[in-house]
Amino acid sequence: MIVFPAIDLKDGVCVRLLRGDMGRATVFNTDPAAQARDFAKAGFQWLHCVDLNGAVEGRPVNADAVAAILAAAKVAVQLGGGIRDLATVERWLEAGVARIILSTVALEQPDMVKEACRRWPGHIAVGIDARGGLVAVEGWTRNSNVKALDLALRFEDVGVSAIIYTDIGRDGAMVGANVEATVDLAFALTTPVIASGGVASIADIIELKAHENAGIAGVICGRALYDGRINPAEALKVAAG
Repeated sequence: MIVFPAIDLKDGVCVRLLRGDMGRATVFNTDPAAQARDFAKAGFQWLHCVDLNGAVEGRPVNADAVAAILAAAKVAVQLGGGIRDLATVERWLEAGVARIILSTVALEQPDMVKEACRRWPGHIAVGIDARGGLVAVEGWTRNSNVKALDLALRFEDVGVSAIIYTDIGRDGAMVGANVEATVDLAFALTTPVIASGGVASIADIIELKAHENAGIAGVICGRALYDGRINPAEALKVAAG
């Protein structure tokens, strides 16, 4: 199981939101490149980066910060936020991003996701962000009436490398991961699932690791890493065990 430290970018700096609210952002580092280097030095092999402004505006906004991260930390980076067309996917992959996360377009333009998977096999993930079990898009600002599982099932056989499932109600709230819903989703799919939202302690990682055989391929950690509640070495040891 892979532990993905989260670098969420808003206005060029590293922040964590509370339950996806752009108005409730805590700045943890004003230098995203330095943060990426710190995570790499701690032993993490992947970074999870999101352009929060881009997710809302529908286009890359924090491109300079992402480029600095790619230059600073020679580890794999998965990137989401504001990626709404194939040209942007291609541009980021050519820039060195290892995996592109498509979220809003997964709901609104599923054929684009399928085409991206065809063109760049192994490099496309689908981000499914759920509030009350229903998918939210456009930086979590708009709710749909589509269930998370129903959306995930649409991409079962198209070559998606992973489903990144976020429980918005827990994200940044330090209340613990929604392990039950994440495991249920993983059981229903053949596509690997990466858990996100609410991870508050090493206990969450231990619990998710116990369900690795259900299809839990990774876990994204944000605030708990930044404020020291999760020790990087311990998290990596649990995930590798």
